[in-house]
Amino acid sequence: MRRIRVLIVDDAVVVRRLLSDILSGDAELEVVGTAASGTIALQKLPQLTPDVVTLDVEMPGLTGIETVREIRKQYPTLPVIMFSTLTERGAGATIDALSAGATDYVTKPANVGSVAAGMQAVREAIIPKIKSLCARTCGIDLGARAPSPVRLTVPARALQQAVAPVDVLAIGTSTGGPNALGVLLPSMPADLPVPILIVQHMPPVFTKLLAERLASRCPFPISEARHGDVLVPGRVWIAPGDHHMVVKRSGTSVRIELNQEPPENSCRPAVDPLFRSVAQVYAERTLAVVLTGMGYDGRRGAEAVRDAGGRVLVQDQATSVVWGMPGAVAEAGIAEALLPLEQIAPELTRRLRAQRRTAAVTPQARLA
Repeated sequence: MRRIRVLIVDDAVVVRRLLSDILSGDAELEVVGTAASGTIALQKLPQLTPDVVTLDVEMPGLTGIETVREIRKQYPTLPVIMFSTLTERGAGATIDALSAGATDYVTKPANVGSVAAGMQAVREAIIPKIKSLCARTCGIDLGARAPSPVRLTVPARALQQAVAPVDVLAIGTSTGGPNALGVLLPSMPADLPVPILIVQHMPPVFTKLLAERLASRCPFPISEARHGDVLVPGRVWIAPGDHHMVVKRSGTSVRIELNQEPPENSCRPAVDPLFRSVAQVYAERTLAVVLTGMGYDGRRGAEAVRDAGGRVLVQDQATSVVWGMPGAVAEAGIAEALLPLEQIAPELTRRLRAQRRTAAVTPQARLA
């Protein structure tokens, strides 16, 4: 095991010093350098060979977004964590940076009361992300149990024949999720026959902007969920930051309910409450997908989906930025299939189209 090498990029000397102090206090991390601009950072990268870069979103000269694009030209897999403000401008720039190739982000503390509290908030947010992103390459032990053999609920040879009726599609994701959703959703058919519900671990403002950016790239409506929204086929809802999203049956319709009950798995919104609720309402007609993400949020909810007779698919390790969430579901033996990201949309489309063809066959034709 070796220490994770970190390069800090920020135009504010106070922030560079703050981050250096926070990261240097961890025995598994080593700050190998700092840079006051994106241009300087690009010059230092080949000299310092960091394992991860923290990058300010808003900088004079070469912006954080432009710096990410330049980094990706030479270092396509180097983890880059954006350091963002909780403002709409900062959130928008962060979403753009993620689209440009940034790996993840951390928000700067606001209204925390003291410098010490601010440092602790940053420490708790950024260090686990750095270790999770670099654990495989640096041999860091995250204290997790040894991986269990992956057991699929449907044999691989039978997957092509596995088509069950679906009334709802629920998706959970975290680290790497915005980019994964940016690949998955635009590849789905324009005439979606079911509603889609998504939990992406993000704070307020970020989720609204994420929904807007995804909507601009997809042929169907995507919006941040509102309390009381009625689910209809062909629409996508994203849980708003700081609110759990669940569904409840109301007469002949199903509505979205938002709440601020305690965080689950240190997250709000969390995937588990959504998955539990869709399993309760839709039972065996639920299809759930767990994409890339740190932690294990979604595992218990996926169990509820499986126990209700629904199906669960997960993104495979090779295409996940972090295989925490999908890995937890796979290792628990809940997943029906592990699929590379680029194969998930075709598989979902296949199931939905097969369902549509089946529904178009009359009972008399079936008997014949």
